Amino acid sequence: MDVVENRIGTGSATGAAQGSGSGGATGPEPVEGVGDTRRALGGFLRARRARVAPEHVGLTGGGRRRVRGLRREELAQLAGISVDYYVRLEQGRATQPSPEVLDALARALGLDAAERGHLVTLATPRRGSAPTARVSRPLLRVLDAMDPLPAFATDHRLDVVAWNDLGAELIGGAADPDRRDRNQARYLFLDPASRVVHPDWRERATEAVGQLRVSAGRYPDDAELAGLITDLSTRSGEFRRIWASGEVLMCGAGRKRLRHPVAGLLTLDFEALNVPAAPGELGLVVHVFSAEEGSEGAAGLARLAEVVRDVVVRDVDVRDTAGRNMEERPGLPVPS
Repeated sequence: MDVVENRIGTGSATGAAQGSGSGGATGPEPVEGVGDTRRALGGFLRARRARVAPEHVGLTGGGRRRVRGLRREELAQLAGISVDYYVRLEQGRATQPSPEVLDALARALGLDAAERGHLVTLATPRRGSAPTARVSRPLLRVLDAMDPLPAFATDHRLDVVAWNDLGAELIGGAADPDRRDRNQARYLFLDPASRVVHPDWRERATEAVGQLRVSAGRYPDDAELAGLITDLSTRSGEFRRIWASGEVLMCGAGRKRLRHPVAGLLTLDFEALNVPAAPGELGLVVHVFSAEEGSEGAAGLARLAEVVRDVVVRDVDVRDTAGRNMEERPGLPVPS
Protein backbone atom coordinates (compact mmCIF):
# COMPACT_ATOMS: atom_id res chain seq x y z
CA MET A 1 0.00 0.00 0.00
CA ASP A 2 1.35 3.41 -0.89
CA VAL A 3 0.28 7.01 -0.53
CA VAL A 4 1.44 9.68 -2.95
CA GLU A 5 1.36 13.45 -2.87
CA ASN A 6 -0.58 15.45 -5.47
CA ARG A 7 1.79 16.31 -8.31
CA ILE A 8 -0.47 18.27 -10.63
CA GLY A 9 0.37 21.95 -10.87
CA THR A 10 3.67 21.68 -9.01
CA GLY A 11 5.84 22.39 -12.00
CA SER A 12 4.82 19.70 -14.49
CA ALA A 13 1.24 20.59 -15.43
CA THR A 14 1.33 24.33 -14.87
CA GLY A 15 4.78 24.71 -16.35
CA ALA A 16 3.83 22.81 -19.49
CA ALA A 17 0.80 24.99 -20.00
CA GLN A 18 2.71 28.23 -19.49
CA GLY A 19 5.34 27.16 -21.96
CA SER A 20 2.76 26.75 -24.72
CA GLY A 21 1.48 29.34 -27.10
CA SER A 22 3.22 32.04 -29.13
CA GLY A 23 6.53 32.81 -27.48
CA GLY A 24 5.24 31.67 -24.07
CA ALA A 25 5.14 35.29 -22.88
CA THR A 26 1.47 35.67 -22.17
CA GLY A 27 0.70 32.13 -21.04
CA PRO A 28 -2.21 29.96 -22.19
CA GLU A 29 -5.67 31.24 -22.98
CA PRO A 30 -8.14 30.98 -20.08
CA VAL A 31 -10.44 27.97 -20.25
CA GLU A 32 -14.16 28.63 -19.99
CA GLY A 33 -15.56 26.99 -16.89
CA VAL A 34 -12.40 27.45 -14.82
CA GLY A 35 -12.05 30.14 -12.17
CA ASP A 36 -14.81 32.56 -13.22
CA THR A 37 -18.07 30.92 -12.15
CA ARG A 38 -20.26 33.50 -13.89
CA ARG A 39 -18.62 32.73 -17.23
CA ALA A 40 -18.82 29.06 -16.34
CA LEU A 41 -22.56 29.32 -15.71
CA GLY A 42 -23.12 30.99 -19.08
CA GLY A 43 -21.00 28.42 -20.87
CA PHE A 44 -22.82 25.54 -19.22
CA LEU A 45 -26.23 26.95 -20.17
CA ARG A 46 -25.13 27.50 -23.78
CA ALA A 47 -23.78 23.97 -24.05
CA ARG A 48 -26.92 22.47 -22.59
CA ARG A 49 -29.44 24.39 -24.71
CA ALA A 50 -27.43 23.39 -27.81
CA ARG A 51 -28.27 19.77 -26.97
CA VAL A 52 -32.03 20.22 -26.84
CA ALA A 53 -33.86 19.71 -30.13
CA PRO A 54 -36.85 22.11 -30.41
CA GLU A 55 -39.19 19.35 -31.55
CA HIS A 56 -38.40 17.34 -28.42
CA VAL A 57 -39.84 20.07 -26.20
CA GLY A 58 -42.94 20.83 -28.27
CA LEU A 59 -41.48 23.62 -30.42
CA THR A 60 -41.42 23.68 -34.20
CA GLY A 61 -38.10 23.76 -35.97
CA GLY A 62 -38.89 27.16 -37.43
CA GLY A 63 -37.21 26.56 -40.77
CA ARG A 64 -33.50 27.17 -41.18
CA ARG A 65 -31.79 27.81 -37.82
CA ARG A 66 -28.48 29.54 -37.27
CA VAL A 67 -27.90 27.86 -33.90
CA ARG A 68 -27.92 24.24 -32.87
CA GLY A 69 -30.57 23.34 -30.31
CA LEU A 70 -32.72 25.95 -28.58
CA ARG A 71 -32.53 29.67 -29.15
CA ARG A 72 -32.17 31.86 -26.08
CA GLU A 73 -35.70 33.15 -26.38
CA GLU A 74 -37.06 29.60 -26.70
CA LEU A 75 -35.33 28.45 -23.52
CA ALA A 76 -36.54 31.57 -21.70
CA GLN A 77 -40.09 30.82 -22.84
CA LEU A 78 -39.88 27.20 -21.69
CA ALA A 79 -38.50 28.26 -18.31
CA GLY A 80 -41.04 31.05 -17.85
CA ILE A 81 -38.49 33.83 -17.44
CA SER A 82 -37.86 37.00 -19.46
CA VAL A 83 -35.53 36.82 -22.45
CA ASP A 84 -33.56 39.80 -21.14
CA TYR A 85 -32.92 38.11 -17.79
CA TYR A 86 -31.85 34.87 -19.45
CA VAL A 87 -29.47 36.74 -21.77
CA ARG A 88 -27.91 38.42 -18.74
CA LEU A 89 -27.49 35.03 -17.09
CA GLU A 90 -25.63 33.65 -20.10
CA GLN A 91 -23.47 36.74 -20.32
CA GLY A 92 -22.57 36.62 -16.65
CA ARG A 93 -24.30 39.93 -15.88
CA ALA A 94 -27.00 38.47 -13.62
CA THR A 95 -25.92 37.04 -10.29
CA GLN A 96 -27.52 34.70 -7.77
CA PRO A 97 -30.60 33.49 -9.65
CA SER A 98 -33.33 32.21 -7.36
CA PRO A 99 -33.83 28.47 -6.71
CA GLU A 100 -37.12 28.74 -8.63
CA VAL A 101 -35.34 30.08 -11.72
CA LEU A 102 -32.68 27.39 -11.53
CA ASP A 103 -35.30 24.68 -11.14
CA ALA A 104 -37.24 26.01 -14.15
CA LEU A 105 -34.08 26.08 -16.28
CA ALA A 106 -33.15 22.56 -15.19
CA ARG A 107 -36.59 21.24 -16.15
CA ALA A 108 -36.56 23.02 -19.50
CA LEU A 109 -33.12 21.67 -20.32
CA GLY A 110 -33.90 18.15 -19.07
CA LEU A 111 -30.92 18.09 -16.70
CA ASP A 112 -30.16 14.97 -14.69
CA ALA A 113 -29.28 15.03 -10.98
CA ALA A 114 -25.55 15.61 -11.51
CA GLU A 115 -26.21 18.40 -14.00
CA ARG A 116 -28.77 20.05 -11.71
CA GLY A 117 -26.27 19.97 -8.88
CA HIS A 118 -23.61 21.54 -11.08
CA LEU A 119 -26.02 24.28 -12.19
CA VAL A 120 -26.77 25.17 -8.58
CA THR A 121 -23.07 25.11 -7.70
CA LEU A 122 -22.20 27.54 -10.50
CA ALA A 123 -25.05 29.87 -9.55
CA THR A 124 -24.03 29.94 -5.87
CA PRO A 125 -20.22 29.78 -5.98
CA ARG A 126 -18.02 29.29 -2.96
CA ARG A 127 -14.62 30.90 -2.62
CA GLY A 128 -11.49 29.63 -0.96
CA SER A 129 -9.34 26.57 -1.39
CA ALA A 130 -10.64 23.03 -1.48
CA PRO A 131 -10.52 21.18 1.86
CA THR A 132 -7.69 18.68 2.07
CA ALA A 133 -8.84 15.09 1.70
CA ARG A 134 -6.20 13.11 3.56
CA VAL A 135 -5.50 9.43 3.13
CA SER A 136 -6.03 8.04 6.63
CA ARG A 137 -4.60 4.84 8.06
CA PRO A 138 -8.12 3.38 8.43
CA LEU A 139 -8.71 3.98 4.72
CA LEU A 140 -5.44 2.22 3.89
CA ARG A 141 -6.55 -0.75 5.99
CA VAL A 142 -9.88 -0.82 4.17
CA LEU A 143 -8.16 -0.85 0.78
CA ASP A 144 -5.87 -3.68 1.85
CA ALA A 145 -8.80 -5.62 3.31
CA MET A 146 -10.63 -5.42 -0.02
CA ASP A 147 -8.12 -7.82 -1.57
CA PRO A 148 -8.84 -9.85 -3.77
CA LEU A 149 -10.90 -6.97 -5.19
CA PRO A 150 -8.91 -4.26 -7.03
CA ALA A 151 -9.42 -0.85 -5.43
CA PHE A 152 -7.87 2.61 -5.58
CA ALA A 153 -8.74 6.12 -4.40
CA THR A 154 -8.73 9.42 -6.28
CA ASP A 155 -9.12 13.02 -5.12
CA HIS A 156 -11.13 15.82 -6.75
CA ARG A 157 -8.29 16.47 -9.23
CA LEU A 158 -8.32 12.77 -10.23
CA ASP A 159 -4.93 12.14 -8.66
CA VAL A 160 -4.62 8.47 -7.66
CA VAL A 161 -3.62 8.86 -4.00
CA ALA A 162 -3.92 5.32 -2.60
CA TRP A 163 -4.46 1.76 -3.83
CA ASN A 164 -4.16 -1.91 -3.08
CA ASP A 165 -1.82 -4.03 -5.20
CA LEU A 166 -4.53 -5.36 -7.53
CA GLY A 167 -6.00 -1.90 -8.03
CA ALA A 168 -2.66 -0.41 -9.03
CA GLU A 169 -1.96 -3.23 -11.46
CA LEU A 170 -5.45 -3.11 -12.99
CA ILE A 171 -5.16 0.54 -14.06
CA GLY A 172 -1.81 0.29 -15.76
CA GLY A 173 0.68 0.14 -12.90
CA ALA A 174 -0.17 3.19 -10.80
CA ALA A 175 2.18 2.01 -8.03
CA ASP A 176 5.15 2.71 -10.31
CA PRO A 177 5.41 6.38 -11.41
CA ASP A 178 7.74 5.27 -14.23
CA ARG A 179 4.95 3.20 -15.79
CA ARG A 180 2.21 5.84 -15.87
CA ASP A 181 1.17 9.27 -14.62
CA ARG A 182 -0.75 9.03 -11.35
CA ASN A 183 -3.29 11.62 -12.47
CA GLN A 184 -6.11 9.82 -14.26
CA ALA A 185 -6.90 12.69 -16.64
CA ARG A 186 -3.30 13.27 -17.68
CA TYR A 187 -2.85 9.53 -18.14
CA LEU A 188 -5.96 9.24 -20.32
CA PHE A 189 -5.27 12.20 -22.58
CA LEU A 190 -1.47 12.31 -22.76
CA ASP A 191 -0.38 8.66 -22.57
CA PRO A 192 -1.22 6.46 -25.60
CA ALA A 193 -0.92 3.38 -23.38
CA SER A 194 -4.21 4.37 -21.71
CA ARG A 195 -6.08 3.45 -24.90
CA VAL A 196 -4.81 -0.09 -24.59
CA VAL A 197 -5.72 -0.38 -20.90
CA HIS A 198 -9.15 1.16 -21.54
CA PRO A 199 -10.78 -0.32 -24.68
CA ASP A 200 -13.74 2.04 -24.18
CA TRP A 201 -11.39 5.01 -24.06
CA ARG A 202 -13.91 7.60 -25.23
CA GLU A 203 -16.27 6.78 -22.37
CA ARG A 204 -13.47 6.88 -19.79
CA ALA A 205 -12.18 10.19 -21.19
CA THR A 206 -15.65 11.74 -21.11
CA GLU A 207 -16.09 10.61 -17.50
CA ALA A 208 -12.80 12.19 -16.51
CA VAL A 209 -13.66 15.52 -18.11
CA GLY A 210 -17.12 15.50 -16.55
CA GLN A 211 -15.66 14.87 -13.10
CA LEU A 212 -13.08 17.65 -13.52
CA ARG A 213 -15.86 20.06 -14.53
CA VAL A 214 -17.76 19.26 -11.34
CA SER A 215 -14.61 19.91 -9.30
CA ALA A 216 -13.85 23.15 -11.14
CA GLY A 217 -17.35 24.44 -10.42
CA ARG A 218 -17.13 23.49 -6.76
CA TYR A 219 -13.61 24.87 -6.21
CA PRO A 220 -13.03 27.82 -8.60
CA ASP A 221 -10.02 29.03 -6.56
CA ASP A 222 -8.09 25.75 -6.77
CA ALA A 223 -4.96 26.83 -8.66
CA GLU A 224 -3.64 23.26 -9.08
CA LEU A 225 -6.92 22.10 -10.57
CA ALA A 226 -7.04 25.11 -12.90
CA GLY A 227 -3.45 24.39 -13.94
CA LEU A 228 -4.30 20.78 -14.75
CA ILE A 229 -7.33 21.72 -16.88
CA THR A 230 -5.41 24.48 -18.67
CA ASP A 231 -2.51 22.14 -19.37
CA LEU A 232 -4.79 19.46 -20.81
CA SER A 233 -6.66 22.04 -22.90
CA THR A 234 -3.34 23.25 -24.31
CA ARG A 235 -1.92 19.84 -25.07
CA SER A 236 -4.94 17.74 -26.10
CA GLY A 237 -7.44 18.59 -28.81
CA GLU A 238 -9.65 15.73 -27.65
CA PHE A 239 -9.76 17.17 -24.13
CA ARG A 240 -10.74 20.59 -25.56
CA ARG A 241 -13.58 19.11 -27.59
CA ILE A 242 -15.02 17.13 -24.70
CA TRP A 243 -14.63 20.08 -22.30
CA ALA A 244 -16.47 22.37 -24.73
CA SER A 245 -19.46 20.00 -24.69
CA GLY A 246 -20.15 20.95 -21.06
CA GLU A 247 -20.20 17.31 -19.93
CA VAL A 248 -20.93 16.81 -16.21
CA LEU A 249 -20.57 13.42 -14.53
CA MET A 250 -20.28 12.05 -11.02
CA CYS A 251 -18.77 8.69 -10.14
CA GLY A 252 -21.38 6.03 -9.53
CA ALA A 253 -21.60 2.39 -10.45
CA GLY A 254 -21.66 0.30 -13.59
CA ARG A 255 -19.47 -1.95 -15.69
CA LYS A 256 -16.09 -1.26 -17.28
CA ARG A 257 -13.72 -3.10 -19.57
CA LEU A 258 -9.98 -3.01 -18.87
CA ARG A 259 -7.14 -4.81 -20.62
CA HIS A 260 -4.06 -6.18 -18.84
CA PRO A 261 -1.04 -7.50 -20.78
CA VAL A 262 -1.12 -10.83 -18.91
CA ALA A 263 -4.61 -11.15 -17.40
CA GLY A 264 -6.21 -10.16 -20.71
CA LEU A 265 -9.50 -8.32 -21.25
CA LEU A 266 -11.53 -8.00 -18.05
CA THR A 267 -15.18 -6.94 -17.89
CA LEU A 268 -15.81 -5.88 -14.31
CA ASP A 269 -18.52 -4.29 -12.20
CA PHE A 270 -17.44 -1.16 -10.33
CA GLU A 271 -18.69 0.90 -7.42
CA ALA A 272 -17.55 4.39 -6.42
CA LEU A 273 -17.58 5.01 -2.67
CA ASN A 274 -17.29 8.60 -1.44
CA VAL A 275 -15.10 9.61 1.50
CA PRO A 276 -15.91 13.32 2.05
CA ALA A 277 -13.15 15.69 3.18
CA ALA A 278 -15.80 17.59 5.16
CA PRO A 279 -19.63 17.55 5.27
CA GLY A 280 -20.98 18.63 1.89
CA GLU A 281 -17.55 18.71 0.25
CA LEU A 282 -15.90 16.61 -2.39
CA GLY A 283 -13.28 14.32 -0.93
CA LEU A 284 -11.78 11.02 -1.96
CA VAL A 285 -13.54 8.49 -4.16
CA VAL A 286 -12.72 4.82 -3.66
CA HIS A 287 -13.15 2.81 -6.88
CA VAL A 288 -13.79 -0.90 -6.29
CA PHE A 289 -13.97 -3.56 -9.01
CA SER A 290 -15.57 -6.99 -8.74
CA ALA A 291 -17.02 -9.81 -10.81
CA GLU A 292 -19.74 -12.39 -10.27
CA GLU A 293 -18.42 -15.70 -9.02
CA GLY A 294 -17.82 -18.16 -11.84
CA SER A 295 -17.85 -15.46 -14.52
CA GLU A 296 -15.12 -14.72 -17.04
CA GLY A 297 -14.47 -11.50 -15.13
CA ALA A 298 -13.79 -13.50 -11.96
CA ALA A 299 -11.36 -15.71 -13.89
CA GLY A 300 -9.64 -12.58 -15.14
CA LEU A 301 -9.30 -11.23 -11.59
CA ALA A 302 -7.73 -14.54 -10.55
CA ARG A 303 -5.17 -14.17 -13.35
CA LEU A 304 -4.50 -10.60 -12.24
CA ALA A 305 -3.94 -11.78 -8.67
CA GLU A 306 -1.37 -14.30 -9.93
CA VAL A 307 0.48 -11.50 -11.71
CA VAL A 308 0.58 -9.43 -8.53
CA ARG A 309 1.76 -12.39 -6.44
CA ASP A 310 4.57 -13.07 -8.92
CA VAL A 311 5.69 -9.44 -8.69
CA VAL A 312 5.66 -9.54 -4.88
CA VAL A 313 7.74 -12.75 -4.88
CA ARG A 314 10.28 -11.22 -7.27
CA ASP A 315 10.53 -8.10 -5.09
CA VAL A 316 11.15 -10.23 -1.99
CA ASP A 317 13.84 -12.21 -3.84
CA VAL A 318 15.54 -8.99 -4.94
CA ARG A 319 15.50 -7.60 -1.39
CA ASP A 320 16.86 -10.86 0.02
CA THR A 321 19.65 -10.91 -2.57
CA ALA A 322 20.49 -7.28 -1.88
CA GLY A 323 20.55 -7.98 1.85
CA ARG A 324 22.93 -10.90 1.45
CA ASN A 325 25.21 -8.86 -0.80
CA MET A 326 25.26 -6.03 1.73
CA GLU A 327 26.03 -8.44 4.56
CA GLU A 328 29.06 -9.59 2.63
CA ARG A 329 30.34 -6.00 2.52
CA PRO A 330 31.06 -4.84 6.12
CA GLY A 331 30.26 -1.28 7.04
CA LEU A 332 27.21 -0.92 4.74
CA PRO A 333 23.64 -1.03 6.11
CA VAL A 334 21.38 -3.91 5.21
CA PRO A 335 18.11 -2.72 3.52
CA SER A 336 15.03 -3.20 5.67
